Amino acid sequence: MDWLTPYFTKNPELAVFLAIGIGYWIGKFKIKGVGFGPVTGSLMAGLLIGYFFKVPVSDTAKQFLFLLFMFGIGYSAGPGFIRGIQDGGWRWVAVGVVIPVTGVLTAYAVARLLNLELGYAAGMMSGGLTESPVIGTASEAIRALPIPPEEQERLIHQIPIADALTYIFGTFGVIFFCSYIGPWILRLDLKAEALKVEAQMGFERKQAGVSSAWRMHELRAYRLDADQPMIGRTVAQAEAAVAPDRLFIERLRRGEQIIEATPDIVLQVGDVLAVIGSNEALLRVVDAHAAEVFDRELLDIGSATFDIEVTSKDIAGKTIAELRDQAIAVRGIFLKAIRRGAEQIPIAPGTVIMRGDLITIHGLEPGVKRVAALVGDVARPTVNTDFVMLGLAIFAGALAGVAITFPVGGLHIALGSSVAVLLMGLAIGWRNGNRPLFGYIPPGAVEFMKSIGLAAFVSMIGLKAGPVFVEALKEIGVTVFLGGIVVTLVPQLVGLLVGRYVLGLNPLLLLGALAGAQTMTAGLAAVQDRSESPVAVIGYSSTVALGHILITIGGTALIWMLF
Repeated sequence: MDWLTPYFTKNPELAVFLAIGIGYWIGKFKIKGVGFGPVTGSLMAGLLIGYFFKVPVSDTAKQFLFLLFMFGIGYSAGPGFIRGIQDGGWRWVAVGVVIPVTGVLTAYAVARLLNLELGYAAGMMSGGLTESPVIGTASEAIRALPIPPEEQERLIHQIPIADALTYIFGTFGVIFFCSYIGPWILRLDLKAEALKVEAQMGFERKQAGVSSAWRMHELRAYRLDADQPMIGRTVAQAEAAVAPDRLFIERLRRGEQIIEATPDIVLQVGDVLAVIGSNEALLRVVDAHAAEVFDRELLDIGSATFDIEVTSKDIAGKTIAELRDQAIAVRGIFLKAIRRGAEQIPIAPGTVIMRGDLITIHGLEPGVKRVAALVGDVARPTVNTDFVMLGLAIFAGALAGVAITFPVGGLHIALGSSVAVLLMGLAIGWRNGNRPLFGYIPPGAVEFMKSIGLAAFVSMIGLKAGPVFVEALKEIGVTVFLGGIVVTLVPQLVGLLVGRYVLGLNPLLLLGALAGAQTMTAGLAAVQDRSESPVAVIGYSSTVALGHILITIGGTALIWMLF
């Protein structure tokens, strides 16, 4: 393969893209749900290519990509991170803090016990806690240390080697702990507990790929004859008379004229009403007393589907059942989906709507607009990124990171541009969650920043570390691997015991929270698979943002603690 050497030497970007492609290909392979994932796959591909070819890597390009990734992860995690702190779920916040902090402290203790150098310690933490951004924050922290540049490079080269050694058990360990060890410690029957939680929430199971042909709500037309008790009443009085059945008059035909229903319109003989409500209520309350008629023009009302970001304090923190009892759930509005961060939340009467949730509602257009105005801000898809905000925010964050210093062991060490950019992204993302037009970045663009930014960064890290990979493996391989096992499992055990016996959290939701706090989606999937229920995602979504932010910052903290 020597013929490739001059190409990689003159055009190192070829090696980077090759590593990303191979890395994503490696990341697709899983054995019983356990795999390396695209980021670790890209790191391993970079190490392999770097071992066979000496590829020059630009530190500027590497840092550019990493800052882009750090801003993206902060931006996407911002709403969930702040929401978790603000919205009263302090017990979930406690779990989301305890596990990352325990992870950092465990990595510190193991590194001291095994007498690991800084780079190996950081890589052990990165892989053991399955949070690859630690590679970047720890590398930057090492560069800020008052040691010779060649020593900095040597330590930084150790990080991806230790990460590659520990990541696979980091993944497997969280999956196995959440789905087997945790339930065994708690003496928990996952399927029985799932049924119990679902019953408490009012959740109804559906067969995968199958939906009911029954329509819960209908819009129908009825003629008012002279003997109808509604004659002479206003629309508001007529609707109140059938309470608690939720039937609403959307509009009516009077002669040749179609009139939009308002609360004060008085109903007359011969009026044809467009009434919406549940099938059961229409049959029981209306069909027995009024003649249904066909009136296509009257019933031809536009329908709409809106994605709405919940910002209202009157809505956040309430269950779906509580909201249905209020005036906002009016005139044929269907709740189709709830998305919290990247996760779909089950819809049930006991599901709590939280600030920052993205809910999808469908129904008659007037009602949908009415509800949207009460709930929050309509998310209007656009492909335009606010590049002014993006550029200035990363600049301001990076500048603050090198300007702000902290006393560590008698030295003044900078916060670090990557950590400061992460915090800036967190702030902008939170603000965008409250004001969607502020600093808007389309979800697809954010995902691209996160995916390509980190994959390309770790590929470059691997390319630089490749030449020393084999020797380092021989020197420290088994020691770091065993240390990584401890770093993976101790935070899970501490989180389980604290969450269940100190905070009293539901055990099934707690298992989802353990996976979230160590940012392992596959751990959540394993719990859902064994419980045959999706409800564990509620715990996962409550801690995953905290895990991403705190573990990533922990890379800097670990280096400071060990130095």
